[in-house]
Amino acid sequence: MKQQFAAVLTGSDYPVDGTVTQVDFDGYSNAYEFESIDNSLHLIIAKDDEGNWVRIAGTEPYLNSWIDELAQQVV
Repeated sequence: MKQQFAAVLTGSDYPVDGTVTQVDFDGYSNAYEFESIDNSLHLIIAKDDEGNWVRIAGTEPYLNSWIDELAQQVV
């Protein structure tokens, strides 16, 4: 069963509440998808070949800091 949990990302105006689900996406078998409760933000991250967390899909615009914030909540 895929992992799922609640998460909060720091928005530019207010915190963004959402749900994170472990997904298979575009060849990444261990990607994590954040979907905000209000549907304003969608972000998918995964580790690259060097083990760094990267954004592989999602809504625009986005804050680079969300990648690290989400990765910290995943671990």
